[in-house]
Amino acid sequence: MVMHTMHLKRFIPILLLCFFPGSAWADEEAVKKAIAPHFPGVKIESLRKTPYLGLYEALVGGELFYTDEKAEYFFFGHIVDTKTRTSVTNERLQEIKAARRVPLDSLPLEFAIKIVKGNGERRLAVFTDPNCPYCKQLEKELLNITDVTIYTLLYPVLQGSMELSTSIWCAQDQIKAWDDFMLRGVKPKDQDCETPLPTLVRSGQENGVAGTPTLIFADGSIVGGMIPAETIEEQLQKAAKAAEQ
Repeated sequence: MVMHTMHLKRFIPILLLCFFPGSAWADEEAVKKAIAPHFPGVKIESLRKTPYLGLYEALVGGELFYTDEKAEYFFFGHIVDTKTRTSVTNERLQEIKAARRVPLDSLPLEFAIKIVKGNGERRLAVFTDPNCPYCKQLEKELLNITDVTIYTLLYPVLQGSMELSTSIWCAQDQIKAWDDFMLRGVKPKDQDCETPLPTLVRSGQENGVAGTPTLIFADGSIVGGMIPAETIEEQLQKAAKAAEQ
């Protein structure tokens, strides 16, 4: 699926070469400390040694890349095993995707625009940006889903989205303001008030939400990008079964 992505900043793309041959592995905590200043406010989700080229594998803000023991160079791209002709990077990404979970109740749901449909028994949280076209497509798909409580978490990361999200949050009827804009293109009246938007943005960053829309289901599973109603329904059923076990 296509989704808007917040690109990590201040990295230096390099060719995949053999760095520091024969050198001993640096302490992982030291490497983390060296990486951290390049991504202020973004969580370093994991760091581990690789068996090739003296590199470390880093997962930061949902992005996988490689670095040397001093974090002087960052490499974003795929490492390919020439014997099997497979991307070890892609295999690792699939492992991370399958294992990654975000507990729904760990999110600031009290600051969501809460929409209850039908009996509301199933639960779904969506990090979304009002200026994201794929988020608008997702809202149309969600019209076909019932018996669900949707927690819409405003995640204004695109240009002009903070002001727009503020007006939606400050509207007398938040749900109407949201639906009017996302489904009908009716812009909300400009308003200003105290909002939880900084908290929501921080939560998204801490949980590795690299783009919008990002859906988080009751079992903690994460799906990034616009997905059709039938896929949403499948994920909701899967999450419900997981909760019963």
